[in-house]
Amino acid sequence: MTAILLGQQIAQLFLIMFLGYLIVKAGLLSSKDSKSLSILIVYIICPCTILNAFQIEYSAETAGNFLLAVASAVIIHIVVFLFTYILDRFFHFTSVEKASVIYSNAGNLIIPLVTALLGEDWVLYASAFMVVQLFIIWTHGKSLIEGKRGADMKAILTNVNLMACALGLVMFLLHVKLPALVGNTVRSLGSTVGPLSMLMLGMILAGVDIGAMVRKKRIWTVSLIRMIVMPALVLTVMKFSGLAKLSPEGVTILFISLMATMTPSATTVTQMAQLYDNDVDTATGINTITTLMCIATMPLMTMLYYL
Repeated sequence: MTAILLGQQIAQLFLIMFLGYLIVKAGLLSSKDSKSLSILIVYIICPCTILNAFQIEYSAETAGNFLLAVASAVIIHIVVFLFTYILDRFFHFTSVEKASVIYSNAGNLIIPLVTALLGEDWVLYASAFMVVQLFIIWTHGKSLIEGKRGADMKAILTNVNLMACALGLVMFLLHVKLPALVGNTVRSLGSTVGPLSMLMLGMILAGVDIGAMVRKKRIWTVSLIRMIVMPALVLTVMKFSGLAKLSPEGVTILFISLMATMTPSATTVTQMAQLYDNDVDTATGINTITTLMCIATMPLMTMLYYL
């Protein structure tokens, strides 16, 4: 049942991406207008999504489960980084390809999927994965795609998404709630992250030569690694690590972390590729192919996890 519901939610997001494609093809907007959406998503929508995720009641059990979710996210990223390092010796990834393999689209897809499948009370544990990935993607990922060695600490400390993570966590630990008016506004804006991200991807896709894109073997190779090899590796680690025994809700919490890993390549990679003019077509191609693949691969991985 979980696998079927997951497939339905993914199909809905895919239809939204197709609408973005049609908007451009109908001449209502241009493919270049997607950059404005990218800016809105990165600097307004994502921070609201993160803040809203932490607006739940504090309890010792919830805090413990959150730490388990953070631990699983850290372990997943260590595994993914090590395996990508090994694969890079054989495939010689470009910076965009490497970022697409490492980073999943958890920031845009995991919250709407978790909300639909499990309910809003579980979104906090999805945000744990987002917090870990956001920190890494805006340090390692940004420097990788921008082509600059080392981390820009000023840019990291002033990054609005990481600031939202820090603020949300502090408010959660101190039992502080946003005023109703502000909280409802943040929640409304945050809920648009999935649809807007898919609209943006569809708009970018409309300006790409799809025929040439699907004929690129490298795009398919990277997509297969992102959607089958990496999730299968993480699934094995999560299922046999024993972490699930640390909490009565451990199986579900680890499934949320696994689901975040199963999502397509990160739309943030495409957004960064746009911002830094680094092989946008390849980033878009991988994002599109992995989004199409996830309709089948995510329900499959879900069934394997619960066997």
